Amino acid sequence: MSQPQAAGAGRKASASGKDAPTYVPYVLPATDEDAMGEENIDRELDESTKGVQQEWDPELNKILQNNKEWVDHTNTHHPGFFKMMAAGQSPHYLYVGCSDARVNPGQLMGLKQDEIFVHRNVGNLCPNDLNFLSVLEYAVNFLHVPHIIVCGHYDCGAVRNSVKKQDIGLLENWIRNIRDVQRLHAGELNKITCTEGKHRRLVELNVIEQCINIFKTSAVQQHRLKTANDPDRKYPFSTPRIHALVFDPADGILKKLDINWEEECARYQHIYDLC
Repeated sequence: MSQPQAAGAGRKASASGKDAPTYVPYVLPATDEDAMGEENIDRELDESTKGVQQEWDPELNKILQNNKEWVDHTNTHHPGFFKMMAAGQSPHYLYVGCSDARVNPGQLMGLKQDEIFVHRNVGNLCPNDLNFLSVLEYAVNFLHVPHIIVCGHYDCGAVRNSVKKQDIGLLENWIRNIRDVQRLHAGELNKITCTEGKHRRLVELNVIEQCINIFKTSAVQQHRLKTANDPDRKYPFSTPRIHALVFDPADGILKKLDINWEEECARYQHIYDLC
């Protein structure tokens, strides 16, 4: 947004080359009373927020101190790291995962932070959501990531809540996506008598369905078609490839989930093909 033009600048050239009027909003000059009023308001705000600042500043100070120690350690042991970071990003993976605090994507996969473009939300969902679709579009068409990973985890609160008969307010609109997964795979899930076993399988099926959701999108279909027909493509396969993973917080093990893409495409291609 441009800065406001100073009064007296008055006119500017129009597209036709003629001078066109520039409208500058008139602001009443401040008086001594206004200044005193603002000073009193500032003093009252300072008093009202003093307790909040005293309560929370130590937490923030801890974060800032941790950051300083990390920067010092990094500069000592990995000189040039921040210069590399400042040069831009070229990640190899788009990672879509759950917001669960127990999951650290880079640590989980043993990758450096500049190798992963990360999107996280409750339940690792890939819906028709502007936030997710914007991330996907940017990763595929601007960063050109060759791989997309959807990673779920067992003991997922979103998945557990999706099987309960309850209304949890606004969040219900979000986890209904997982209820839909349950509906699509009701035949398989209803055969599982163990509650925990059913939960773990729903976690896996949710990841698989989110991968399929990604495959349906225009951004992915167009880019895969483009790279498939490009004789000078960088990789020996169409990109991006989509992978389903699941993580168990109880043992740290990451597991690959199999998706039969040929079967899925044969079943739904006539519905979802866009190009």
